[in-house]
Amino acid sequence: MSRYYSYLNSATVILEQYDGTEPFSSFIKKYFSENKKYGSKDRKVIANLCFCYFRLGNALQSIPIDEKILAALFLCSSAPDKLLQALKPEWNERITISLNEKRDFLSWQFLDKDIFLWKEEISDAINKPDFIFSHLSQPDLFLRLRPGKNEIVVTKLDKENISYTAISSTCLSLPNASKVDKVIELNKEAVIQDYSSQRVEELLLPVKINAHNPLMVWDCCAASGGKSLLAQDIFGKMDLTVSDIRESIVANLKKRFAEAGIKKYKSLVADLTKSVAGLLHQQFDLVIADVPCSGSGTWGRTPEQLCYFSEKKISEYATLQRKIIDTITNHLKPGGHLLYITCSVFKKENEDQAAYIKQKFHLNEVKMEWLRGYDKKADTMFAVLFQKPLV
Repeated sequence: MSRYYSYLNSATVILEQYDGTEPFSSFIKKYFSENKKYGSKDRKVIANLCFCYFRLGNALQSIPIDEKILAALFLCSSAPDKLLQALKPEWNERITISLNEKRDFLSWQFLDKDIFLWKEEISDAINKPDFIFSHLSQPDLFLRLRPGKNEIVVTKLDKENISYTAISSTCLSLPNASKVDKVIELNKEAVIQDYSSQRVEELLLPVKINAHNPLMVWDCCAASGGKSLLAQDIFGKMDLTVSDIRESIVANLKKRFAEAGIKKYKSLVADLTKSVAGLLHQQFDLVIADVPCSGSGTWGRTPEQLCYFSEKKISEYATLQRKIIDTITNHLKPGGHLLYITCSVFKKENEDQAAYIKQKFHLNEVKMEWLRGYDKKADTMFAVLFQKPLV
């Protein structure tokens, strides 16, 4: 019994020290590194308690932290838990009942707005209750199998008894803690890429390949290069340019490309809130703009954002996105395509920006898609493909 109270007390101490200025995953890793007394099992239990706490966002603010942690563990769990059995056995007996039944049992009829404070900012295309309550579950890990690697990857996973579910011929979902990096050659054989991010392929299908000239593609906010790798596997031969504002990110991207076998590309560090005419002297058939955003469609993976996100950031990101849009559209060929992507659920970052692009730059909307992941233990994203008129 004392061990479980120790876990609860440790989680409380950690949560009281955390201030939201860095990702919680980084913070708790540093905490455990500085406090060597915790074994691997201890770390796993305590971290889970903390993440469950964050999944309740601003709900149950009136109760002590330790009580909220236990309530969060109960609401976020679907299988019996040893800590709950020790400290709240009457809850653990009911662990498999539905979320609504758990709320009734606890007499805590907190509204979804208590978990997610920015409900009015969410696009009308999103099922708000389903999206908000999806934060109570840890999203899955998804693999995108690269061309010709299906059998190799599946054979390796089977050999190591790693469980997975085939979502499609190229997409596998696995428990989030799966150690696939020890089993397969990441980036060469398969890419860790969220299911909704993989579905961006649906938006790229209307882009036509020229049989005589390689497609000129600019992944302008490339980050780790996931969209570039996806484009490579769709289009094959490309004249690829990648850029990001962060030099360290571009360096990491180069390492990933080497693992993936991508050798021919240009890379640059660029601030897209300003003109990049001095860095780029060409126009492109396809500009992929996976722009900086609130990330609100991915907070199931970083639930601390439910507690620390500031609403003013929505407008700040929207302003930043428009500056980037203003820059990159100057590098689009007549007849070329712009793919605008966010992992946000906020209308200001999505439909409002699509309307801005059409109105200011007179681009034709080819396809707009909400890539909903909240019912699939995946992220939720927004993507829209535009085409620049020939004349």
